[in-house]
Amino acid sequence: MIEDKEFIRIPIGPIHPALEEPFKVTIVTDGEEIVDVDVRFGYNYRGLEWIAQRRNFINVMYMAERVCGICSFAHTYAYAITVENLIGQEIPERAKYIRAIVAELERIHSHLLITAVMAHNAGFDTWFMRLMQLREKTMDMLELITGNRVNYAIMTIGGVRRDIGDKEKRMLTEYVDYMQRKVLPEIIDLFMYNKTIENRFIGAGILSKEDARAYSVVGPVLRGSGIDHDIRRDFPYDAYGSLDFEVITPKKILGNVRGDSYDRTLVRIFEIVESLKIIEESLERLPSGPIHGKQMIPLPITLKRLSGRSIGRVEAPRGELLHYILAGNSEGPIRWKVRTPTEANAYALKVMLKGDQIADAPVTIASIDPCISCCDRITIIDTNTGEKYEKTFDELLRLKSER
Repeated sequence: MIEDKEFIRIPIGPIHPALEEPFKVTIVTDGEEIVDVDVRFGYNYRGLEWIAQRRNFINVMYMAERVCGICSFAHTYAYAITVENLIGQEIPERAKYIRAIVAELERIHSHLLITAVMAHNAGFDTWFMRLMQLREKTMDMLELITGNRVNYAIMTIGGVRRDIGDKEKRMLTEYVDYMQRKVLPEIIDLFMYNKTIENRFIGAGILSKEDARAYSVVGPVLRGSGIDHDIRRDFPYDAYGSLDFEVITPKKILGNVRGDSYDRTLVRIFEIVESLKIIEESLERLPSGPIHGKQMIPLPITLKRLSGRSIGRVEAPRGELLHYILAGNSEGPIRWKVRTPTEANAYALKVMLKGDQIADAPVTIASIDPCISCCDRITIIDTNTGEKYEKTFDELLRLKSER
């Protein structure tokens, strides 16, 4: 920065209409142009990883489901894979396909939610309501299969808790047909051929392929910059190794890559198309058989004997989600670590927002689909000295009571 020039600092958040959850982005402007950016979390801290060290492995499954309300199944999926890798648990084929169906329904409802937010940011409130209505229909399908609309509680170590019967299969088939024939063509037409959408999104929040690699972004943000990578295809887990789907990039849709908010939005919309194909194929190939693997020794006893470390990763709606467990012959994990997609994506805003106009900031921030409840952690940073230190949950409570 030029020292003798006057700059204006504009805070966005922690509470702002463009943000789904509380975090703070401070932009430094020279006139209308953004010249610097500061991203801060810490407004939604719950200390889940610390609490997990005082719980058993089964309890942590329920905690994993509450890391994020939008992608709760992805978290239990990653956690279950982590534990299953540690104990060498085999998963029945039917359970693998049921897991894929629920995971893709969750991806659809998550993508519809952020697409609705993007429509709202462009001034299309009618389409915001329409997309949220479609999300409700997707949530109805999740409730049909799992019995719950948010924390589905269908995942378990070794399989799933609930089966898909003939009624559920028929209703899911009708849902897929309805979305493919009547709904998605309308959404694609709006976002691909509407000049207002194009003028609002094109050129906002550009993230080049080189910067995407440098910041290690994941998911639709990574693919929106033209990098063809998806955990489901490149490191397949459960049924994904045998399912046929395409990894979406802007080049496959438009023939070119800009890496802006428009590209990221289109990637999510066309990923909904692929998710519907995965659900359709999974229903067709759903084999008969059990939904939970056999265990020679009761699971609680097996888990108490766990020793070693394991990693499980899945392609959550926002990108690669990683769970890590360190076990040492105790009832629960010595260490449980969660690396969420937003942790990888959010700091790329420093690059994406620079050079943008102030009015583009809400669109660019929303385009990475930030999930704050996923990524708030226990590390505290002194903004004056830069010193980092940690506090236990009890110490944080004491600090709160002393204020």
